[in-house]
Amino acid sequence: MSDKAFTVLDLLDLKLKGHDSLNLSCIAGRRGLSRALTVPDINRPGLALSGFYDSFAYSRVQLFGRGEYAYLVKLWEENRQDNIKQFFSYDIPCCVFARSLTPNEAFLGVAEEAGCPILQSDLESSEFSTRLLRVLSNIFAPKKTLHGVLVEVSGIGILLIGDSGVGKSETALELIQRGHRLVADDSVEIRCVNGNSVMGQGANKLISHHMEIRGLGIINVTQLYGVGAIREQKEVQLVVKLETWDQNKIYDRIGTETHTTDLLGVKIPYIEIPVKPGRNLPIILEAAAMNERLKSMGYFSAREFNQNVLKWIESGEAQAAYYGSDDSY
Repeated sequence: MSDKAFTVLDLLDLKLKGHDSLNLSCIAGRRGLSRALTVPDINRPGLALSGFYDSFAYSRVQLFGRGEYAYLVKLWEENRQDNIKQFFSYDIPCCVFARSLTPNEAFLGVAEEAGCPILQSDLESSEFSTRLLRVLSNIFAPKKTLHGVLVEVSGIGILLIGDSGVGKSETALELIQRGHRLVADDSVEIRCVNGNSVMGQGANKLISHHMEIRGLGIINVTQLYGVGAIREQKEVQLVVKLETWDQNKIYDRIGTETHTTDLLGVKIPYIEIPVKPGRNLPIILEAAAMNERLKSMGYFSAREFNQNVLKWIESGEAQAAYYGSDDSY
């Protein structure tokens, strides 16, 4: 998350669509819309309303469903408004009433006096919880911006990194021509989701689907190749470093060992591909993507090859093949 605080007003202003939409509106406490959301979680305040405040998670969004709403009605019928006032004495960021439930005017008056925003959604409480947690998880996820190109190749998100001018954008352009998709060029924003996956997208959504090709200039991939050639975001499942071929460096020729790199605390498979004239990088990346899919399905080509070679040696056929042609000498 950025240094700027994420407020209740920011939550209301989120332009979410489809199954991400929260359908929120503010019905009271507007002067408190500047309150910051600091915890990506929710709390059901039933115990707090009953007067039990030990370990009260007041810094979370307070969600009222049918159960909490029914208990509020009972409190007012029994003239126990002190519980409500004590509830709002805590620095609560906001309260959300699901199912379009509307508290009475007296409750809204106490909220106005405390400066606590009261929001309303037509979603069921369970559905709202799922959506809000997903939204807050994305907002509060650790983020980082990298120099590279993110493409989707055969369903695998590949992050191309390397020195400037090594051919990342040109390789990505050839992949697009071959039917794969561009996520972001040059500046890629990655974020850790749920602590175990890294999602990538363009750091600037307005220019993320433009590419800089040296000698050609800036091109708009969407206009040239259509919307089928782009994607808004994709999980980073493989990191590929393109580097100029170094004849003094020993490159992995078998691939029995799995190398990883750390992105925001998550280990991502990592390979290095040397670049020199005559190498067809797009085809190599397609093979790398398909090989990564096989690994995720439990099939490791290099290790199987190694095991087959060992079995062949142990069977004695290797010795017969080696010594058989020398018997006449």
